[in-house]
Amino acid sequence: MYYIVYGLLWMVSLLPLRILYLLSDAVYGLMFYVIKYRRNVVLSNLKQAFPEKTEKERIQIAKRFYHNLVDTFIETLKLFSAGKKFINRHCTADFSVFDEIYKSGKSCHIHAGHQFNWEWLNHHYCINIQQTLVGVYMPLANKTFERVFFKLRCKYGTAMIPATDMRNAFLPWRNKQHALVLVADQNPGHPGNSYWFNFFGKPTPFIKGPERSARDKKCPVVFAFVKKLKRGYYHTEFILITEDASAMPEALLTGKYVDFLSKIIEEQPEMWLWSHRRWKHEWKPEFGEVVR
Repeated sequence: MYYIVYGLLWMVSLLPLRILYLLSDAVYGLMFYVIKYRRNVVLSNLKQAFPEKTEKERIQIAKRFYHNLVDTFIETLKLFSAGKKFINRHCTADFSVFDEIYKSGKSCHIHAGHQFNWEWLNHHYCINIQQTLVGVYMPLANKTFERVFFKLRCKYGTAMIPATDMRNAFLPWRNKQHALVLVADQNPGHPGNSYWFNFFGKPTPFIKGPERSARDKKCPVVFAFVKKLKRGYYHTEFILITEDASAMPEALLTGKYVDFLSKIIEEQPEMWLWSHRRWKHEWKPEFGEVVR
């Protein structure tokens, strides 16, 4: 079954992007107008984030978001046959910060958010940095598709480790120079063990893991924020926040991340994953103080 699925997806990937985008437009219409996939969640999140906007303006953001969401899946299919030249033509960035870190002999963290298109960007980063890129992923329930997409994500050398067993899976890389990518706007499983910040006007928990890991390793931390230039073209801005996370006061690194994330979402709100329930946890006094 694995070879059949992989072969079919590879053949679909041979279609030109302009044809695949026609398919994406059709699927978008079904998702937004007919299936209404998580539409109430998306609109509720947008109302929380942008109360000053009219309902019409929020719906327009939602429509652009759904276009991006479907495009991400369609663009991922293209990766089955796309080469390095294709990826570097559609994704751009200045990787010089990683060159300097590599010369120092240190490993580093890349703290990113749920911005599109993470599958293309995985390959783009892996191709262009000298460190081994280590990514954390959530395994799929279907074993065939898990095997297919695991192979796809590792195509150019990314070391993928499962979030379900991250501690043990990371051990082989602990003493090897690497760049660990962490999506730091994940919803925490335990809101009581989180940093709480006001995020778009509401106390919001942020996982402590990315900051704690960087502090323990005394490593540099780079923030990665993505801008969509036009359909199918993405640019990443890398910002070196610190050369040694342990030198920063506790929660300051996460606070800086929250500020940068807020800024980039405001610039291109349709690029963030509004279909996940970012504000599902309500703050309680027993969770500790809201940092700010």
